[in-house]
Amino acid sequence: MTHPPDLLPAVRGVPFARDLADHGDRPAVVTADGVLSYAELAGRVAETARRLGPRRRLVLVTGANTVDALVGYLAGLHGGHPVLLVPGDGPATRALTEAYDPDVVIGPVGGVWTLHERRAGSAHELHPDLALLLSTSGSTGSPKLVRLSHTNLQANAESIAEYLGVRETDRAATSLPLHYCYGLSVVNSHLARGAALVLTDRSVADDCFWELFRQARATSFAGVPYTFDLLDRVGFAAMNLPHLRYVTAAGGRLAPEKVVRFAELGRRSGWDLFVMYGQTEATARMAYLPPDLAASRPEAIGVPVPGGEFRLAPLPEQPDGVGELVYAGPNVMLGYAERPADLASGRTVTELHTGDLARRGPDGLYELVGRRSRFAKILGLRVDPQRVEALLAAHDVDAACLGADDELLVAVAGEVDPARVRRLVAGELALPPRAVRVLALPRLPRLATGKVDYPALREMAAEPVAPPAPSAPAPDDDLCRLFAEVLDRTDVTPEHSFVDLGGDSLSYVEMSVRLERVLGQLPPNWHTLPIGALPAPRGGRPRRRRTLETSVALRAVAIVLVVGSHIPMFTLTGGAHLLLGVAGFNFARFLLTDAGRTDRLRQVRSALARIVLPTTAWIAAMLVLTDQYRWSNLLLLNSLVGPDDGRTEWHFWFIEALVYILVAAAALLAVPGMDRLERRHPFGLPLTLAGLGLLSRYDVFGLDARYDLPTAIVAFWLFALGWAAARADGVRQRLLVTAAAAATVPGFFGQPQREALIVAGFALLVWLPTVPSLGPLNRVAGVLAGSSLYIYLTHWQVYPHLRDEPLLALVASLALGVGYAALVGRVGPLLIRWWKRFRGRHGVDPAAHLRAEVDGREAGPLRPARGLDRSWRLGR
Repeated sequence: MTHPPDLLPAVRGVPFARDLADHGDRPAVVTADGVLSYAELAGRVAETARRLGPRRRLVLVTGANTVDALVGYLAGLHGGHPVLLVPGDGPATRALTEAYDPDVVIGPVGGVWTLHERRAGSAHELHPDLALLLSTSGSTGSPKLVRLSHTNLQANAESIAEYLGVRETDRAATSLPLHYCYGLSVVNSHLARGAALVLTDRSVADDCFWELFRQARATSFAGVPYTFDLLDRVGFAAMNLPHLRYVTAAGGRLAPEKVVRFAELGRRSGWDLFVMYGQTEATARMAYLPPDLAASRPEAIGVPVPGGEFRLAPLPEQPDGVGELVYAGPNVMLGYAERPADLASGRTVTELHTGDLARRGPDGLYELVGRRSRFAKILGLRVDPQRVEALLAAHDVDAACLGADDELLVAVAGEVDPARVRRLVAGELALPPRAVRVLALPRLPRLATGKVDYPALREMAAEPVAPPAPSAPAPDDDLCRLFAEVLDRTDVTPEHSFVDLGGDSLSYVEMSVRLERVLGQLPPNWHTLPIGALPAPRGGRPRRRRTLETSVALRAVAIVLVVGSHIPMFTLTGGAHLLLGVAGFNFARFLLTDAGRTDRLRQVRSALARIVLPTTAWIAAMLVLTDQYRWSNLLLLNSLVGPDDGRTEWHFWFIEALVYILVAAAALLAVPGMDRLERRHPFGLPLTLAGLGLLSRYDVFGLDARYDLPTAIVAFWLFALGWAAARADGVRQRLLVTAAAAATVPGFFGQPQREALIVAGFALLVWLPTVPSLGPLNRVAGVLAGSSLYIYLTHWQVYPHLRDEPLLALVASLALGVGYAALVGRVGPLLIRWWKRFRGRHGVDPAAHLRAEVDGREAGPLRPARGLDRSWRLGR
């Protein structure tokens, strides 16, 4: 076959595969077994290329995430041999092998990677430009392949490396398969810049993936929409990944709200989110959304990659400004291959008609608005619904298929077992069963022409499905109702966690006790897990032996010790100082969430309101009814301005200290640099702050700290140590916190029993998430822990009148505090509803309205006061 001269360049390998040795001893591949340098990789590639010989042959390579697969792929590109990348030894691979009859097969045989030469020469005529063949229709077994050239591979690799800013020091984790064009583009772009690959076949849902990611100091990973679902499940937001620079998303539409959430998470954590758009026919990438626009334009695919350009081909049935997205650039494929004879063809296309409907926004960003054809990407896999229909027809199933970004809808007619259809389709397409929804119908909707009415089918699929009756509620429904009741929310879904729903240290008490009663045993860090990830409620009679959250148990015990020691019914002090450590522990768990800095500060402000408002309300009432307190008590300034006359100034030292510490912590984290530092070093920062707090504890400044400094400064190290306890990850960090408490608490009070209590409390907090308990004891502990603030506030007015009856004094003090907690819990929601009605009626923020009247100006329009609806959520 003769080709025009311009289609017959000298046969050459792809530059990034030929130039591996130029990067010398730099790391090229990092695996769990060790590091392979570029020089070593180049040697293995060159040796395999020599085995392939000087004559070009069609080389089939199993595209696994292994060094052997990588070497086989690069060796083909190095020697100028067209490479056919396949996923593995499945039906699709066997179909492609039979259809294209490769000359050489590189892959595992009996667990050992081999290079099997099926013939000495080649059975094919191969065009000089042909470098790579990739499947274009997922794993449906289609023989239709994308033909990519050496120029396509090199140009797209350089373009991606340019807009991502890939550096020689970068290390990309292979979170996607090598045979998938998106996963392959990660390999190509990093090798083109001399960067390293962290090669693994582990899923992001596997702890081993993240262990290797941290050990290898990886800087990036790629994900399809399903990957981001998995990230939510494994607690990615709370992971400590200090070297992560950017995350890329492609392979299907990522929901705009998810784009915003992960972009904000990246901004807070110091990494960028690149949302990208591409097709195999464009080698990999055609567009990307600059990270700084992800939060404001999450629905857009962005701008063309360097070297590429878009145009919109008008369509008569589409409105003005909407057309088919057409791409041109050096990464556009040579064309398709549907049979071996097509491997000899040169370029048959010069631009790519994507099949996607798009428009260009005023800001120059492109947005997708639909599809011309019925092809769909399901969890990143391109699926042809027509081929699925043909597959089912071969099994005597009358079906019609529609694709979306996260599921394939299969409508079946007649008496068909939906479970069988789901298994058949999921197994053939290598999709998880949850991604296949089977809709059983008496008959398929059809047009007058006899063709399936797909718009009508889509409408039927969108209709809510009536639940079967009678049926037991799903476990998730029961748990959602429980969360809604405790947190006073109406928007609870299985995807929410306790922290997502605004849970705090007070509602945590009731939630943990009631959940433990329902589930039997709470998993670690249950408050950060989605409700749907919690174990199903157990049936039958509740067990007598139960467990209780350690922090809840410590709060309940500590408040009883505080009141009992003040009576005095017994003398076992140290409870208030232990509560300060628990406060630091809860501060880290409930206020230092993965939310943005502004939201964090709003949460701290709300927490302060939950402490200050009931405190000042109680003290104000006592100012009116008794002569016990002064204005300095009401303003929580007694520890700063006095007077120090030995009367009642010490009653509220704990609350004043906690308020001052929270204000100081908020001021610290309001500084963007400190906020980023805390996210990068969640354990190191509080431990450092505890060390600074010890300067006053050990009188480094020559002051008698216990008398010359406010209590908040003197006792701050206990709060910071509790903060560090919540962030301790692993045995080493837990040992460090325990040792710090054991070394610094003794000698502070000169009371060994008091100091032993505090050290023991820290040890329990660090090492035991739960303690053994009983059901009735859990209920009592939950009430006492949830009411601990109110008990502390009110017991001063009870026990002095009952000193002659210590037990009665204790019970009455606890009862009044529980009663005040219940009162606040009932009044708070009423105030919230009043506030919302006022805002809705007047259209202004009442506080702003009052300020405007004082300033003699008009109030501005109402602005949402986020977080207000939880500021009175005090005593549940």
